[in-house]
Amino acid sequence: MLPVAQLYVRDVPLLRPPGQADLLQLLWCPFEHEPDYKPPTALFWRSAAEVTDILAAPPETGAVEYEEYVPEPCVLAPEQITEYPNPMQLSKELQQQLGDWSRWQAAGAGVDSSYAPYPDSFYSEELSIAPGWKVGGWAPWGLTDPVVRFCTACEAEMFPLLTIASKEWHYRYLSWVPAEDQAIASVSHSGVVNSPRIQISGGNHLQLYVCPESPDHPHTDLIQ
Repeated sequence: MLPVAQLYVRDVPLLRPPGQADLLQLLWCPFEHEPDYKPPTALFWRSAAEVTDILAAPPETGAVEYEEYVPEPCVLAPEQITEYPNPMQLSKELQQQLGDWSRWQAAGAGVDSSYAPYPDSFYSEELSIAPGWKVGGWAPWGLTDPVVRFCTACEAEMFPLLTIASKEWHYRYLSWVPAEDQAIASVSHSGVVNSPRIQISGGNHLQLYVCPESPDHPHTDLIQ
């Protein structure tokens, strides 16, 4: 398996680790496995203080089916943001309100007038679901309708732990782009230039879910 991500609680408090752990390591197999044709993942919670034999470079695997599952080394720059549920998870009443252009104008939201013919798209594209890699947050539904994930060990409702994205943003919607990357985003049509270069199933997202009752219960994943 290949190392994909290493996250410290000091940088991402939302991780909620078990016990004294303060480090999350994610590995996966660079092959798409049946029946869902996605890379199997493994999560490891560790205490950074107990990791003494640190490798200068991660081990390389001699077997790779898809190069887009071999991440380019890069450094994460965590940033806390606020996002909102996918429109499909809102009530019918709220969905109707989002489609009322006069409400956006009255709110003084500063929405671009190009959204006037389809004001609900301003919410879905610029406000609701943050693109890119993220811890927690809301699911980017689209391939399927929203579906609750349940723990196979205790049947508790699982919550999103980590979203692995195929790009950091869409070049048409720049509201999520950090200020320091605006110049890059304005000329790039494929995401930030120093991204891990990962492509999930042709450009989708892989979201990992964990059980809130116990970190020892198996996690699950979903492509959207």
